[in-house]
Amino acid sequence: MPVKPPEPLMLGVTAIDGLRLGPAQATRASGDPQMTEAALIEAVRRGEAGSREALYHRYKRRVYALALRIVGAMDAEEVAQEAFIRIFRGLPKFRGDAALSTWIYRLAVNAALSHRARRAPAAADPRATEPASDGEGQAGVEPAGGDAVLRSRLERALERLPAGYRTVVVLHDVEGLEHEEVAEILGCHVGTSKSQLHKARARLREILAADGITAAALKEGG
Repeated sequence: MPVKPPEPLMLGVTAIDGLRLGPAQATRASGDPQMTEAALIEAVRRGEAGSREALYHRYKRRVYALALRIVGAMDAEEVAQEAFIRIFRGLPKFRGDAALSTWIYRLAVNAALSHRARRAPAAADPRATEPASDGEGQAGVEPAGGDAVLRSRLERALERLPAGYRTVVVLHDVEGLEHEEVAEILGCHVGTSKSQLHKARARLREILAADGITAAALKEGG
């Protein structure tokens, strides 16, 4: 069972492309929760009042949670803000070839990976970009339950993965996306997504084993 992400923190009062978004505005700008993605996109493109805020508040938790997993707590808000800048600037060119949520994930992942590359270029692990095979990944290493100590150790192990490995684990095992969606977000073939996940899980198990966490302990974590 995938590790459930920690409760995403609310972004603070933030200025993004001229939007001043705070808790008071969140309620007013959230709009109709039943509004379809297509209707929301068109509203933003028409410049309809509150539409950009509605899109922001609909996706901010997911974008922040994704940034948190990839870059860590210190830089998560900065990356989330950068992601939304890219989203708002790119929305007029969004053609709908993929779901809006998939497109937003892609921009958020790109913003996070670009941030990591700028901050720590020497930390890249070449194993994260090895040529891939089409082999199926093994079952994830996450515990079935909510043991807080074990979960914390898993989180720390996840942080030690190379960025590429961490990203595919987060998208598939944490966010619960299918390989087709992961491949679309990462701009790769489905076989590559599966192979990267297989390698990432293997590396994660190595890290956990070095920390004294066995497969049996993971199964008993609940």
